[in-house]
Amino acid sequence: MNGLRPPRIELRSVVRTYAAGGADEVRALQGIDLTFAPGEFVSVEGPSGCGKTTLLNLLGLLDAPTSGELTWDGRPVGDRPERVRARLRLEGVGFIFQRFYLLPTLTAAENVELPMRARRLPRADRRARADALLAEVGLAGRARAYPHQLSGGEEQRVAVARALGNRPGLLLADEPTGELDTANSRAILDLLERVRAARDATLLVVTHNPEVAARAGRHLEMRDGRVVRDVAEA
Repeated sequence: MNGLRPPRIELRSVVRTYAAGGADEVRALQGIDLTFAPGEFVSVEGPSGCGKTTLLNLLGLLDAPTSGELTWDGRPVGDRPERVRARLRLEGVGFIFQRFYLLPTLTAAENVELPMRARRLPRADRRARADALLAEVGLAGRARAYPHQLSGGEEQRVAVARALGNRPGLLLADEPTGELDTANSRAILDLLERVRAARDATLLVVTHNPEVAARAGRHLEMRDGRVVRDVAEA
């Protein structure tokens, strides 16, 4: 089973608005123009409410632009039907969230298997891959543990393994170290960087943590739905 190869992603004049009651609307993104090449590690910074999470949701095809164009390798994807976007998400995108979102009634291995089950991978194959991914993130002995039996750092490692299940070319992490201590934060970032390098995947990390942002090779700063700074390391 192979995921989609890492795409070149482009946003052109992308706007995202939301109804705010009555005739009012919130302009979460205001004319975004960005390009992401395969293999980039990008930090996305800025105050709460500036559009960071909305940007990740659009890139991961969880949401669609109100106007403008989102393309993968030159193919428009932002305006595709939900069934098409769902398939692209499943095959090409891995999501990592601050609060882990593990299902409490499933073991670590069963949580990791979820995206592979959605792709109808045979049970034996997905179990073998889940065990291999848990070993890769340092949890070889915790595959049959339930979330309540894991530490916060271990839960986030399970969440990272789950995100890698379908070998995505695009990894989107929204405050992935926000609930971790310094040692676990560094371990998770080391792991994400290894995965990115091994697959030439594109990694975007939304963060308020300067130490996390410093690991990236490119830095976006957002204010009021706009990108006000876009700097790549020399």
